[in-house]
Amino acid sequence: MTSLLVAIAFLTRLPVPLSPSVDARAVGRASLWFPAVGLLVGGLEAGGAWLLVQRLPDTIAATLVVALGVLLTGALHLDGLADTADGLGGGKDREQALRIMREHTVGAYGAAAIVLSIALKIAVLGTLTMLGPQGLRWIVLAPALGRWAPVLLGRALPYARSEDGLGRAVTGGAIGGLELGGSTAVALGASALLAGWNGAIAALLALVATTLFGLLCRRRIGGVTGDTLGASVELVELAVLVAAVGLR
Repeated sequence: MTSLLVAIAFLTRLPVPLSPSVDARAVGRASLWFPAVGLLVGGLEAGGAWLLVQRLPDTIAATLVVALGVLLTGALHLDGLADTADGLGGGKDREQALRIMREHTVGAYGAAAIVLSIALKIAVLGTLTMLGPQGLRWIVLAPALGRWAPVLLGRALPYARSEDGLGRAVTGGAIGGLELGGSTAVALGASALLAGWNGAIAALLALVATTLFGLLCRRRIGGVTGDTLGASVELVELAVLVAAVGLR
């Protein structure tokens, strides 16, 4: 139960009671529950969507659901997406890319990434809310598969920085076989239960998208950082949502 609370605290802004002694190793162990936290976030978003579409047009409801997601996560993954886009887009080499990711300002690449991500998510959620229960199930599933991505990347790739950072909590051997297997079981089980064979396709797509993004990170910066892990959540979630529209 403590690991689940750590995962909720790490990935969301939901208030949970935690001991002050929680450290990076605890976060690594909590990665077992990352997809489960995604199900929690997705469940809250789907519940909000179901309530909102009773009274509001689909586009407005979708916009408010996206805003709810931002509030639940504290824009954590959007921030990582923006920093990653700035670093990989503007950095000429590994050192410059990592330096740009450390900067607190948002550049043109980062701003464009945020706008495009939010716009695409609103458009997709607006479509899914029109599909009734089938669409709502995808709204639950996509965040779970998105939060599977950093577990896979943290297991497969080294931490790209020499100094400590947020991403080190789930890299460098912090994720063991139990965490990898448990998170994968949750992600695949949720895919099967919520979307059947289409869920299997979505899980495969999530795996492919994670692999391709991981290869890009390895080539450009030699591994992953907290920003790229956050970006992977956002990118994979978007990929699954877009696939959901195509698979309806």
